[in-house]
Amino acid sequence: MKKLMVLLTISTLSTSVLAQEISWLDRLKNLVGLGEIKEQSVAVKVQNVDADVSRMPSTTGLVDMLTSALNVNTDQASGGMGAILNYVKNNVSTEQFSQLAKSLPGVDGLVSKMPDISKLSSGSSDSLSGLLDKAAEYSDSLKSINDVKKQFEALGLKPEMISDFISSAQSYLDTEQGQQAKKMLTDGLGKLFG
Repeated sequence: MKKLMVLLTISTLSTSVLAQEISWLDRLKNLVGLGEIKEQSVAVKVQNVDADVSRMPSTTGLVDMLTSALNVNTDQASGGMGAILNYVKNNVSTEQFSQLAKSLPGVDGLVSKMPDISKLSSGSSDSLSGLLDKAAEYSDSLKSINDVKKQFEALGLKPEMISDFISSAQSYLDTEQGQQAKKMLTDGLGKLFG
């Protein structure tokens, strides 16, 4: 009977630790606005996309849609999408990113518009941001997520808007011509949500 009690206790504790670890990761993703993305999380005001399904998606059209749908200015839309695309670039092969650039002309131009955060101080008054900065020193994945968060903040955008940008971009690319770009974008972001 004692052995059974010990086994049940160990089993309960290990399950509890695993549940806390998953919960911690989910809370971290939510902190930087990268929690589970739902297709309907943003009411995207994509005008004329349905009317012109044969139109090839472009970064200009994407930026125009983001400014309209998310009530941000052009620099914020370009820089924020550039930060997200840079994250994708760092998480897919060179060949895959080249295919994305062919499917969505102007991708490299957007990546060049992301803010340079290399000169920002890593110290933060927000204890959770400071914790994320410290954790990013030990994990390339957390560093990439933290960089996107900081780039959004440098643009005057809340980190919670990252998921709005992503779901809006996926909606914009949800056309016959944009399916390949949408798949590559989603694949590149997969590690972020996996």
